[in-house]
Amino acid sequence: MKIDFEKGDGLVPAIIQDAKTKNVLMLGYMNQEAYQKTIDTKKVTFWSRSRNCLWTKGETSGNFLHLVDIMVDCDNDTLLVKATPDGPTCHTGTDTCWGEENTENPLLFLTELQDFINLRHEQMPEGSYTTKLFKDGINKIAQKVGEEALETVIEATNGTDEHLVYEASDLLYHLTVLLTSKGLRIEQVADELHKRHDPNWDKQRREAKAAGRMK
Repeated sequence: MKIDFEKGDGLVPAIIQDAKTKNVLMLGYMNQEAYQKTIDTKKVTFWSRSRNCLWTKGETSGNFLHLVDIMVDCDNDTLLVKATPDGPTCHTGTDTCWGEENTENPLLFLTELQDFINLRHEQMPEGSYTTKLFKDGINKIAQKVGEEALETVIEATNGTDEHLVYEASDLLYHLTVLLTSKGLRIEQVADELHKRHDPNWDKQRREAKAAGRMK
């Protein structure tokens, strides 16, 4: 990885992102020495412009930033540092230097789940329920989705909210397995919903159908 430290008189901005939540935590600056110490110790280290010295985030507070990955931008002069924080990142005690809470969006787990199911599909480990579903074939998986959909409906009409969420989770999991078996991903469903959110979506769909009939 080539980093152009000379462009900024020896320093490059380093944007710190929580590797799990994807939230931006802070902005610091690194010189070559700070970058190398970060790589060597796996703890994010900066160059303090006010104190004119190296400082490892958390060396006094204990709230270290543990390195996960570093990327450099297209101009080779800005770093994106993915890290796992031990606690609040800001010296004021807040999670981020913008006063935001560093909470994880549960929807991000759907991509993690999709990746996990893809891995099961590739490796097919013995003893895995997901593996069994794939081995049973598309018809059995589709049938299972139908069963879970019915159970979800039953809980919605005659059950409790807790059981509804439980059954809906089963439905979403099996739907993801079904999509994977067809070479698709759950994000494609989200993308389709995003398209439908456009106020002109229904009009565009009707026009597309009309164009298809005219061919």
